[in-house]
Amino acid sequence: MSKIAFIFPGQGSQYVGMGLELYNSSNTAKNIFSQFNEVLDRNLSGICFEGPEEDLKQTVNTQPGILAVSIAAYSLLKEKTGITPDFVAGHSLGEYAALYAADVVGLEDVIKLVQRRSELMSQAQAGSMTAILGLDDEKLAEMVKKASASGIVSIANYNTPDQTVITGEVKAVEAANQIASELGAKRVIPLPVSGAFHSPLMKNASEQFADHVANFNINNATVPVVTNVDAKPTTEKEEFTAKMVDQIYSSVHWKQSISYMIEQGVDTFIEIGPGKVLSGMVKKISRQTKTYNVTDMATLEEVINALNSQVTV
Repeated sequence: MSKIAFIFPGQGSQYVGMGLELYNSSNTAKNIFSQFNEVLDRNLSGICFEGPEEDLKQTVNTQPGILAVSIAAYSLLKEKTGITPDFVAGHSLGEYAALYAADVVGLEDVIKLVQRRSELMSQAQAGSMTAILGLDDEKLAEMVKKASASGIVSIANYNTPDQTVITGEVKAVEAANQIASELGAKRVIPLPVSGAFHSPLMKNASEQFADHVANFNINNATVPVVTNVDAKPTTEKEEFTAKMVDQIYSSVHWKQSISYMIEQGVDTFIEIGPGKVLSGMVKKISRQTKTYNVTDMATLEEVINALNSQVTV
């Protein structure tokens, strides 16, 4: 019997207009966006649907915006299919949609958690990030070790076997970029961000976030959540509390998380939320997998039909 995982995208998947069709087609989606607007006390749905892009790109809008679209799309999929996945996972911010899907946190709480997370990450010490293509783990470790002589630099995201994102202080990341090229990287792509997400520079933000997380009711998961910090399945509420805090300054072990789920028998990945970034990553990790995405009503129908055909076969 094949197994299914729901995966949820992170920052970078946003685009102006995301979620609008879901909102216009469904009272369920409408109610979710309304709750986001109410809890955040601002017109988040307007920024998602109409922009401008400069506003949507601000972390304090991007993170809750992607979360809103992901939860709306997930809720419609659940409503129409009743399907329970074997695992859930999310890339960075996307882990919060996964926590919601696994009943670890309720809607109002997950909105407030991501609101505070986005504020703290925006306010954290400046830095930079770069995507490195074509270096294996051994050469990446060598690059980080050498570049660390120039300051703080570390791995932010292990995305695919071929793509890794580094993060840290500007001078150290610049040094790492040069070293990566010397070690034979296919491409070195500086990313248009001013933060050093998932780096030790986020430690202070994570400590402040720990104080915030302590105020919330965290539950055991109804579905295993494969978490970013260690690519392991988690169901215990105490572990989630710690991992939410650690995730802010720790590496995102995405390729390891997908590989783990494949080892456990998952052959179908459904990306839920804006864009197709994660689906592309999954295919680069294993071409044997089936990937689908739910981002609007048309893709929702495609996934429902695909799931029905799998069940009948």
